[in-house]
Amino acid sequence: MEKSLYEKLGGAQKIKTIVDDIVEAHLDNPVIGARFMPYLERPEYVGQVKQHMCDLLGNGAGGPEEYTGRDMETTHQGMNISEEEFTAALDDILMVLDDHGIANQDKNEVLGMLYSMKDEVIRQ
Repeated sequence: MEKSLYEKLGGAQKIKTIVDDIVEAHLDNPVIGARFMPYLERPEYVGQVKQHMCDLLGNGAGGPEEYTGRDMETTHQGMNISEEEFTAALDDILMVLDDHGIANQDKNEVLGMLYSMKDEVIRQ
């Protein structure tokens, strides 16, 4: 029997490590880093954002996590995220998945999951 995407990503603990690295990549990204810098002043909020990201990714990959955060449109309301910024975020995520040795097919599944949210994220 084939492993689920959740298993291929390494389950909850590995997804947490991946999310930590994604946030770091976003902070270092010149296109979107400024959007994430204010979070550093609110460590409790960073923890909440990371947990929501873990739950969203884990659930979307077929894991037992339940995403209880706001919907994507509400979360990104008023941010006016551009297509360039959305693409930069996806590029960071793909880079991190690559750094963690995630296979191309599995990265493409994650990309498809995230890209399906595009209209709920950009220009809100």
